[in-house]
Amino acid sequence: MKLDLTLPCDRIEAGDEFLSPEGVVETAQIAERLGFHAVSVTDHPIPTGTWLDAGGHHAQDPFVTLAFVAAATSRIRLKTGILVLTYRNPFITARAVATLDVLSRGRVSLGVGAGYLKREFRALGVDFEARNDLMDEYLRALKAAWTSDEFSFEGTGYAASGARILPRPVQQPHPPLMIGGNAKRAIRRAAELGDAWMPFLTPGEALSTTARTAHLNDAKELSEGIDYLREACEKIGREQIPQVMVSGLTSWPDREGSADQLLERIADFEALGVVGCSVHIGGRDRAEWSDNAEQFAKEIIARQG
Repeated sequence: MKLDLTLPCDRIEAGDEFLSPEGVVETAQIAERLGFHAVSVTDHPIPTGTWLDAGGHHAQDPFVTLAFVAAATSRIRLKTGILVLTYRNPFITARAVATLDVLSRGRVSLGVGAGYLKREFRALGVDFEARNDLMDEYLRALKAAWTSDEFSFEGTGYAASGARILPRPVQQPHPPLMIGGNAKRAIRRAAELGDAWMPFLTPGEALSTTARTAHLNDAKELSEGIDYLREACEKIGREQIPQVMVSGLTSWPDREGSADQLLERIADFEALGVVGCSVHIGGRDRAEWSDNAEQFAKEIIARQG
């Protein structure tokens, strides 16, 4: 099982520990040394205080952060988990991703989602009600920009004619597109336009409400989602279903269960065909975070298989 690590860039209360240049470099390098498959960052450019106070989280600019990480590492993959795709013109995103993929020598994994914060959409001037249709359109625009030396594409309120975004990404035909979301619309989108489906585990009603997504927590619910993904692929003639990579597997140290129980859960997911999961590491400061990451690597990564 590939295990990804969410960087602690939401920890602004401990900014010197986790948001300083030294903090970002050290946490990323530790993740690479310990054998994590990827480091991931989230995307909330202008969250409201109401949402943050209700359990939301801060997020730094994903492309700036991942570029900083790319320069300090050599192997670990660079993942958005997730980028709210409709917040930006798709060609701005296409350029940023292509540049990052070139400069990181092909290490970008683009996790994308439709988003759910109405006031954030309003602040950015994006039509909240149209977000799902726009996201499907933007995914097609990204593919058009990345798969030809010169391309044309007409979208909602924008058009590119004889345009070039060069150099193209190192990864061909493009960096993997991982479609986030638990709703059936998101699963169908993964079947139609994605390289992977990336559901988000919601172990409690509070988290499901805060993230405003369909509830999904155990192997049974995940299996039902994968069955729906398979059906969606069959309907459009896609022979092989997208990979499944689960977000929010655990926050370590896991106060709700033991390492053996977490390994058993990973094995249950792997039996369903899941190829990757993301985890969060806790810690009051960088030293404690590092100790916890070392413990996770010893008790989970080293014991897999």
